[in-house]
Amino acid sequence: QVQFQESGGGLVQPGGSLTLSCVAPGSSLGIYTMGWYRQAPGKQRELVATITRYADTYYADSVKGRFLASRDDPKKAVYLQMNNLKPEDTAVYYCNEIPRPRPWGQGTLVTVSS
Repeated sequence: QVQFQESGGGLVQPGGSLTLSCVAPGSSLGIYTMGWYRQAPGKQRELVATITRYADTYYADSVKGRFLASRDDPKKAVYLQMNNLKPEDTAVYYCNEIPRPRPWGQGTLVTVSS
């Protein structure tokens, strides 16, 4: 299996916004639910959002109302729009399939700091 490739992270001030992208070149987004995860320094990886093949979404309480997951099947991509970012959102963000994850990619680092 090909790892997913995350991009779009960076340094942003509190209250700012970023949109992350996730693609798997050469593969398709078919029946699988996709998940966005993050791992903060010294903490375990946690699931923050999911999006099904039907575009139904789930969000962890910590990001609910601020983050928005979406998918673009023709482009074989999923996205995570992050608004009103907080310092506690600082983490490496990953995407993967649910419930059968691929090997983890490198993730993309989001740093929220003034």
